[in-house]
Amino acid sequence: MNISLGCLLFVGFLPMICAGISKSKLDYDNKNPRAWLADQSGFRSRANSAQQNSWEAFLWFSVAILAVHTTGQAKTNEVEIMAVSYVVLRIFYVAAYVSNFAMLRTIFWMIAFVLNIMIFTKAMV
Repeated sequence: MNISLGCLLFVGFLPMICAGISKSKLDYDNKNPRAWLADQSGFRSRANSAQQNSWEAFLWFSVAILAVHTTGQAKTNEVEIMAVSYVVLRIFYVAAYVSNFAMLRTIFWMIAFVLNIMIFTKAMV
């Protein structure tokens, strides 16, 4: 499997991992999950916010990875290193978000976003 496509697969599952963290409570209301989540606070609320951001980030990362695959640039070591680094940064982002480290979260988000743009620009070469 191509490493960058494996990264894309993992990034697609990241929002669901965040959802699992946000709903990790015994009194979770599966009949009305959005209302239940709206009443949550602390790490569950932050995990839900991380889930929403992860869906947004998944769209951008998907476009970048598919663009480099379309242009034949995906198999370069540089693209694979950037894709793996992006995944690691997104994991750190979620951990920082859930743990309430706002400044670290922002730093991880910014670096990951720049990497995403760099991957996309590889398709334009």
